[in-house]
Amino acid sequence: MSPTPSRTPARRVLASTSATAALILTATLAAAAPAAAEPTTPVISEVYGGGGNSGAELRHDFVELGNPTDAAVTLDGWSVQYLPASPSSGTRAQVTELSGSVDAGGHYLVRQGQGSGGSVDLPAPDATGGTAMSARSGAVLLVRGTDPVTCRTAVECAEEEGVVDVVGYGDAVVFEGAPAARLSNTASAARDDAFTDTGNNAADLTSGPPTPTNAAGETPGDGGGDPDPGEPGDLRVHDVQGTTRTSPHEGRRVSGVPGVVTAVNRFGSAQGFWFQDPEGDDDPRTSEALFVFTGSTTPDVAVGDEVLVGGRVSEYRPQTDAHTITQLSGASWTTVSSGADLPGSVLLDADAVPDEYAPDHGGDISDLDLRPGTYALDFWAAHEHMLVRVEDAPVIGETDPYSALWVTTDPDGRDATVNGGTLYGSYDEPNPGRIKIESLLDRDTHPFPRANVGDTLTGVTEGPLYYSRFGGFLIRATTLGEIVGGDLERVPARAAAPYENTIATYNVENLDGADDQAKFDELARGIVDYLGSPDIIGLEEIQDDNGPVNDGTVDADLTLRRLTRAIHAQGGPRYAWRQISPEDGQDGGQPGGNIRNVFLFDPQHVRFIDAGEPDATTGVEVLEGPRGPELSVSPGRISPEDEAWDSSRKPLVGHFRVRGRDLFVVTNHFNSKGGDQSLHGVVQPPERSSEVQRNAQARLVREFTDELFAVDPDANVVVMGDLNDFPFSPTLDILTGDGPLTNPMSDLPENERYNYVFDGNSQALDHILFNAALAGRMDYEVVRINSEFHDQVSDHDPQVLYLDIRGGRG
Repeated sequence: MSPTPSRTPARRVLASTSATAALILTATLAAAAPAAAEPTTPVISEVYGGGGNSGAELRHDFVELGNPTDAAVTLDGWSVQYLPASPSSGTRAQVTELSGSVDAGGHYLVRQGQGSGGSVDLPAPDATGGTAMSARSGAVLLVRGTDPVTCRTAVECAEEEGVVDVVGYGDAVVFEGAPAARLSNTASAARDDAFTDTGNNAADLTSGPPTPTNAAGETPGDGGGDPDPGEPGDLRVHDVQGTTRTSPHEGRRVSGVPGVVTAVNRFGSAQGFWFQDPEGDDDPRTSEALFVFTGSTTPDVAVGDEVLVGGRVSEYRPQTDAHTITQLSGASWTTVSSGADLPGSVLLDADAVPDEYAPDHGGDISDLDLRPGTYALDFWAAHEHMLVRVEDAPVIGETDPYSALWVTTDPDGRDATVNGGTLYGSYDEPNPGRIKIESLLDRDTHPFPRANVGDTLTGVTEGPLYYSRFGGFLIRATTLGEIVGGDLERVPARAAAPYENTIATYNVENLDGADDQAKFDELARGIVDYLGSPDIIGLEEIQDDNGPVNDGTVDADLTLRRLTRAIHAQGGPRYAWRQISPEDGQDGGQPGGNIRNVFLFDPQHVRFIDAGEPDATTGVEVLEGPRGPELSVSPGRISPEDEAWDSSRKPLVGHFRVRGRDLFVVTNHFNSKGGDQSLHGVVQPPERSSEVQRNAQARLVREFTDELFAVDPDANVVVMGDLNDFPFSPTLDILTGDGPLTNPMSDLPENERYNYVFDGNSQALDHILFNAALAGRMDYEVVRINSEFHDQVSDHDPQVLYLDIRGGRG
């Protein structure tokens, strides 16, 4: 197919209208469209969903981006997403992740799904997905981020954070201004040469023959990619990889790079193969392997093939601050021979991986020369894509829902926890030997093992070293060892003595009224059989009655009825509850879920002191009553309209009476760590940006408890919940430093100070704090029933506090 000239609005085609009607409609849309603002981001310049359909010349659907700005824009961590014409609440946006950049005035081509027909290939794509777009009606979104969008209407998508541009066509309900015309197997919708964007798809995009153009300016008429190389080129793999984290040849096309195929990924939308140069250059800084990205197309190579490969060198960055993956895209290759011996794999053990984690650079380390003998992150980067192996590796992170687990390369148990995990004990101890395991084996014949922390991945696990789209280095295993179970068991909390009352905190992970009964039953079993039916429970992550359905529902009565009934059916008490429904969409968490904190309490053992008229926006105040402190509202919220709680869960305060003694409990769910730079990222040391909001939240809670103690220095006060920070963090120091509140976790043996496992690091995010007046009458346990088990019902372990009510004052 010869190249088609770029289209302008003068070539607008309007189906099923007369010429007069077309002129009227065009004039109306032009009048309605606002004047184009100075462009600041790339836009979606063309969409086509008829690839491979009847009558189509092109084999693939595609999305083309254009950059109307005067500077190149990096697309690392961005995505193109597709929604059908009429998405439902259960629809999931199809995401194609982007990498590299788009030059000023340039194009960027995203290849999508392939049909069974067509005869013409796209030019070499700059990114590849597998989305089968509708030829007639649908919506494409350009998003600064890779999480699927949650919007399902034009208004929602206009308001959703991260959405940069939207193109709806045909009968799509998601669009800007008005949808572009309905398309066909032979027609795309495209902007003019200037990528004009007035905010109205109908005015800005014209239908006509598809004209896909990639970043190199190639079109289908140019033939696209390189011909299969017949002779080795001038570069070898180590030349392409270079001595830093990014290739010195990024953005260029290379040809005839030799190597042996070591592994093939035949699954999903990120298919491709790894090849490695068996000769190498003896420079420990340069990796000897590369990944060839083929998108949703299974490459026609086999392990052991000697190949010559050509393609565009690109750096794929799965997250904003993540390590980049050097790869070849838009590739072609020649198989020279088959059955070659594979290069030997590198053994990952305590001697290989350095103890020091990363250079303390104070910024982006991407351009620093790698020092793989000094820093663990440099070691991983210098072995990117190469064959590596672990042997008899301890499991330090349970098998997750995505069929992955974490092991340590240190069999002697560096920073080992009581159950065989790896403790994250300070910001200076990120544990460099952690490595993730995923499998390249056929999942039907080689199901991924289900492992708990403390198990052992015995034998040899081997494959290319890669980098997870969720972040962190991993082995894509072509040989997978077997799991030998450890001795991990769920151990119930000790039974409370007759003179003790118990208080627990439990993050129940987005529990809502529409969840399966099995989740309610498992949570109930944990509360009754393992927590011993505490007298007071502070729950975090309770959602409204229909969870992520975003329809204005905020009440959680159904959610709490189902949970309390399940607890009673399990043999527990008939719990009562107190909570305050948030304003719709104001407390963060999963969109539509209206997350909140809740108190459950056993009215046979404790009394809740109700006061005032609680609501979502009324702040609780401390009053001085005849018995000591009282609350203006109970349950109440601490300064709910303070900006510290913007898009975040507000603390819930309750006044309880326990056998005649007043007890004030604050249950919390502080701002998440989302947005923090990652431990494995290219900014070292990483910035903890989310800490600013948590610190502000901690100061408000501290001010509230100080007001209680100002009325009565010996008031019985408990502050608990998912504080989303570590015992050694500034957040916890604000709450406990130079004050009456103390953290009993600090009194546990060091190897027991955790209740959550993330990326193979056992850490503490949930806490129960109490004032010094209670210290002599308290006992405390972390009840390990979730975080280290693959069959967890929540990702957090609950905790229990035992209050001896024999002593002290009321």
